[in-house]
Amino acid sequence: MIQFTVYGEPVAQGRPRASTATGFVKLYDPAKSRDYKDYVRLAASEYAPPALLEGPVGMMLTIYRSMPKSFSKKKVVLAESGELRPTSKPDVDNYLKGVKDALKGVIWKDDSQVVEVFAQKRYSVRPRIEVKIKDLS
Repeated sequence: MIQFTVYGEPVAQGRPRASTATGFVKLYDPAKSRDYKDYVRLAASEYAPPALLEGPVGMMLTIYRSMPKSFSKKKVVLAESGELRPTSKPDVDNYLKGVKDALKGVIWKDDSQVVEVFAQKRYSVRPRIEVKIKDLS
């Protein structure tokens, strides 16, 4: 089992952007998504296995978002205890996509190896993403 935490405000995978600089359409990641993937790679590299995982992989992601400033003290207590969960955008799968893409070439060969996923969004005063990866082979 590989476990690590990426501290800081989580960033969801953004929609691809397009440009036609040389007459051909080129798609690229938005800067914010690209920078966050680099940060996730850096955090994960300390926990990387000696050889990239090649078989099926299971993944558990817990996304802790910061609480909105508009929350009352009562709501902050409920959110910190897990009774109040974020139901606003971005979707949990967009966070998952960004982390999966970032771990390609660091933990596993390709993110298509991920065959089991459990992901959840929560609120916390310390925003972060907790990642657990299990080799299922």
